[in-house]
Amino acid sequence: MPKLTIEDFGTRDVEGGERLVNALASHIDIGHRCGGVAACTTCRVRFLDGEPDRMTIAERNKLRKAELLGDSRLACQITVEDDMHVKVLMRVSEQAWEDAGPEPGEVIEPSPQWVDRPEL
Repeated sequence: MPKLTIEDFGTRDVEGGERLVNALASHIDIGHRCGGVAACTTCRVRFLDGEPDRMTIAERNKLRKAELLGDSRLACQITVEDDMHVKVLMRVSEQAWEDAGPEPGEVIEPSPQWVDRPEL
């Protein structure tokens, strides 16, 4: 079972294959304003260790458009397969939001097309 370490919040076991956004949302108030479909950037995390070597095309395109590619990742587009250490960059309690957004589903949306993570 992979271990997920959330900077400043501790470590917990996560079911392999669980979406990172959902694993985080069960422990911390991470934003996911678009419902986890790579349409916003509110579920951004920064990897301190264990960053996956691949990303979805939807994540790559959204991060590129927002000029965040190489700086952060979208938790809604990542599954927890191995140990990870992340810092959550947008928490509901630090924003002027009433809630985190629509609940993300159990599987990555849109249907993932994988590419190697760009080396930047």
